[in-house]
Amino acid sequence: MKTVISKDGTTIAYEKRGSGPALILVTGAFSYRQFPGQVKLAERLAERFTVYHYDRRGRGDSGDAPSYAVEREIEDLEAMIGAAGGSAYVYGLSSGAVLALKAAAQGASIKKLALHEPPFVVEAKDPKPPADFVRHVQELVISDRREEAIRYFMTKGMGAPTFVPAMMRLMPGTWKKLKALAHTLPYDAALLEGYASGKPLDPEPWRGVSIPALVLEGLESPASLRHAALAVKNVLPNARLLSKKGLGHTKKLDAGRIAPELSAFFADR
Repeated sequence: MKTVISKDGTTIAYEKRGSGPALILVTGAFSYRQFPGQVKLAERLAERFTVYHYDRRGRGDSGDAPSYAVEREIEDLEAMIGAAGGSAYVYGLSSGAVLALKAAAQGASIKKLALHEPPFVVEAKDPKPPADFVRHVQELVISDRREEAIRYFMTKGMGAPTFVPAMMRLMPGTWKKLKALAHTLPYDAALLEGYASGKPLDPEPWRGVSIPALVLEGLESPASLRHAALAVKNVLPNARLLSKKGLGHTKKLDAGRIAPELSAFFADR
C-alpha cells in the first residue's frame, strides 16, 4: 500500500502495479481499491499500464474529513494524478465516472477518459431517486442506521429490487463490507445531485472536456443507464459510445470483457 496527501491534508491510500503509461481507476458506490472485481480489472490492465487504484476518501485505508464536498474528491483524484507523474489516463465506474468527468471538466490533467455507465437519470420515464434522496441518505448515516441506508440507497437510488439487499443480507461477509462503506453513500449521492431528475443532460458544463473519451455500456444494463451513457457521449466533444454485452456493472464487474476494451482505447494513438 502507498499513500498520497490530498490538498486538504487527507491521506489517500492506493495500490500501484504493472508498467507502462499511468492509468487511474476510480470506483463507484460500495466499492474500494480491494473490491474483488476492481482488483481483477487492475491485474489485467497492469499487463500494459502502470495501474493506480485507490480508496476514495472515507473508504478502506484512506482518511476522511469532518464534512464532505465534491471538490475535495476532485482534489483527491488530482493528488492521485500527481502521484502518477502529473498526467494519466482515467477510468471511472458508475459514480466514479461522474467524479472523473467532473474532474476533467475542472481541468484535471487527464489524457484520456473512460466513463463506465455513469448513473445520471436523463429521461422523465426512467426511475428517479426521491427529491429528498441526498438528505435522507445523510440522515440515515448520521443516525447510524447503516443497514437501512444500504437498503434505501440500493432500492431508491440504484433502482434495485427489494430482494437484492435482502439476499445480500444473507451473505455475512459481503454485508459486513457494505456496512463498512455505508457512511460514504452520501458522498455518491452528492456527486449525482442535480443530475438524477429525469431532465436532459445539460451540455454546457462539459463543453471543455475535449480529451478523447470512451463511454461504456452493457447491452444487458437497465434502460436508464443506457440512456445516460448515450447522453454523456452526446454532450462530450470528442467521445464515442461502446455498447456490448457483458459490459454492464450492476450485477458483476466482468474484468475479462472490460479490460480488453479499455486497453484498446487507452493504447490507441
